[in-house]
Amino acid sequence: MPVHRPGHRSARSLSVLVTALTAAFSLALPLASADAATAPARGSAYLGIGVRAHDGGDGGTPRTGRAAQTEGVDVSGHQGNVDWATLWNSGVRWAYTKATEGTYYTNPSFAQQYNGSYNVGMIRGSYHFATPDNTTGAVQANYFVDHGGGWSRDGRTLPGVLDIEWNPYGDACYGKTPAAMVSWIADFLNTYRARTGRDAVIYTATSWWTQCTGNYGGFAAANPLWIARYSSTVGALPAGWGVQTMWQYTSSGPTVGDHDKFNGALDRVQALANG
Repeated sequence: MPVHRPGHRSARSLSVLVTALTAAFSLALPLASADAATAPARGSAYLGIGVRAHDGGDGGTPRTGRAAQTEGVDVSGHQGNVDWATLWNSGVRWAYTKATEGTYYTNPSFAQQYNGSYNVGMIRGSYHFATPDNTTGAVQANYFVDHGGGWSRDGRTLPGVLDIEWNPYGDACYGKTPAAMVSWIADFLNTYRARTGRDAVIYTATSWWTQCTGNYGGFAAANPLWIARYSSTVGALPAGWGVQTMWQYTSSGPTVGDHDKFNGALDRVQALANG
């Protein structure tokens, strides 16, 4: 008779175990593939992609009181060629176009969008989708300026925007502590100012800013705030800012772009452009 020693498995037992493990692994593969298939591709981010996923909401009729507001839009490569004449005729007077993301992406529709908005009479600007887990703030600011993020005092060009929000590709705060995130943002802003002579606008959501910067208030004195909140009111603002300069109040996604309110009449939009 064969001798069965403690801890010893027969060849048949090992074969059964291997078969079972193989079957279990095979069942898991479709789940892994599905997760990979639904992950957004690098470069596909746009203003509000992370905010929309985290905070939800699609916007509504904004309540602005009696203060003058000027309608704007923001677009990215998702929109392709934009019908700027139709937007102008609907009352849109300013626009921001995505120029860059990280140091690996430039918007293929940038020229049509950036120049097209200008050509119909709009005041226009460009934005950078930040990915602080890739490179330093200074490196990304230089990449932005070198690929459409510059500024000129022509009365029609707005300062560049740092789009800093929930990470659509991974960890919400890009793996950074609040102190490290504040340092990264400062690095970007300081470099942008050194390159262009202007203070960049900060686009963010209060929820993200609170979690990922510890609700830091030190940028409010120099950098205008573009707040994202898809509701009838702007709600609470991040620390330091008593009022927003711009408000993205809709999140209709990449098909038709998003709409925004500038907190002031058209002459205030022109004043921001002129610096």
